[in-house]
Amino acid sequence: MTTFNTNEMNQQFDNCFMAPLRAYTALSIDYSEKMLNAQMDANKAYVDTGIAQMRQLLSVKDAAGLRGYMESQQKVAKELAERVKGDTDKVVSLQQDFLQKSQKLTEQSVKQAQTAASTMSKTA
Repeated sequence: MTTFNTNEMNQQFDNCFMAPLRAYTALSIDYSEKMLNAQMDANKAYVDTGIAQMRQLLSVKDAAGLRGYMESQQKVAKELAERVKGDTDKVVSLQQDFLQKSQKLTEQSVKQAQTAASTMSKTA
């Protein structure tokens, strides 16, 4: 009669499947949090800019005020373009970081699975 060491089997199952799953899930949650924060920061900046522009437009009382408002729109457009570029760069950086970390996790998981497989074949 053969006896099975369930503790060893459970440990191997955890090492091969559950530990990598937990690591990837933690990485995904961190990435999601960073992305959401970046989006919320960007949205707040865009909303603040829009509200400031509406307030400035409300202060226009005459033709000279309207001309000043219209001239200031170039500056606002340039600032928004720079903000969009910065936000895009931030998102790309977050995505690249996530990709690199997930590739590293995958490589580690494959190495662990290979080690476990070779250990199991030696004991069998």
